[in-house]
Amino acid sequence: MLNIPKTRDQIDQWQSLMFLYNSALKEISVKIEILNNEFIQIYKYNPIEHIKTRLKTAESIVKKLKLHNLEATVENVEEKNNDVAGIRIICSFIPDIYQIADMISNQSDVTVLHVKDYIKNPKPNGYKSYHMVVTIPVYLSDGPQETKVEIQIRTVAMDFWATLEHKIYYKSQGKAPDYLQQDLKACADVVDVLDAKMYSLNEAISAWNNEEHG
Repeated sequence: MLNIPKTRDQIDQWQSLMFLYNSALKEISVKIEILNNEFIQIYKYNPIEHIKTRLKTAESIVKKLKLHNLEATVENVEEKNNDVAGIRIICSFIPDIYQIADMISNQSDVTVLHVKDYIKNPKPNGYKSYHMVVTIPVYLSDGPQETKVEIQIRTVAMDFWATLEHKIYYKSQGKAPDYLQQDLKACADVVDVLDAKMYSLNEAISAWNNEEHG
């Protein structure tokens, strides 16, 4: 049985914490939307296909803490968990990922805590994505509260692979046979080729347009 807070005081603390994380998601979502709209205004091109946000459930948070032999306290949630609030940014092409990451990092009220670049250094199973853990201030009546948000930035193709890989691998409860893991890695390699080819085609079309209308 998961040790989810049950007393009135614990529930109030937990609800306040979840409100904070949910507010942080709203703050970062609006910021990213504004950056994307500015990019469209200046360059007539939108680097972001779509955005997904996710707030972990109490059960999921407590389960992760227990996995690391930690008590389900508000302090441990804030200090030990980086992914309670998560936002996934889906881009068209790989260069867009780094441009968006730079745009977010350059915001004066966003503090980047750490970065994991699984595009340059993919996981052994072929997983690729660019991860950032940042803090963003949530402005409450008693002042700003710096709150963590995990940002994942990936291409449409990477997201397609990662979403289906999670569904397939989840069914095996982490004990997938070797051949399945090899096939998933092979699919990830196909995704790499697709990403590169689509970007190459996009560049070729852009060059052709410039010649035609330049």
